[in-house]
Amino acid sequence: MVNTALLKGSITAAGYTQESFAKVLGISAQSLNYKLNNIREFKVSEIMKVCDILDIINKDEYFFVQKVDKTATNPKSA
Repeated sequence: MVNTALLKGSITAAGYTQESFAKVLGISAQSLNYKLNNIREFKVSEIMKVCDILDIINKDEYFFVQKVDKTATNPKSA
């Protein structure tokens, strides 16, 4: 399960909109939205690309959480 709040915060902190970030990933904005909201899963290649673009070191914190804290924020902006 994706930590939606944390990932969205990181995307915004990096200066992207969801639409511009989707273009960088090579997917549609709708597809990114589905993935961010846990309707569809990110492919491993997409996870690696997201981590590379956003300088995410601990991908487990973003992509492999069991229970998502809805109040989580981007640690880089804190």
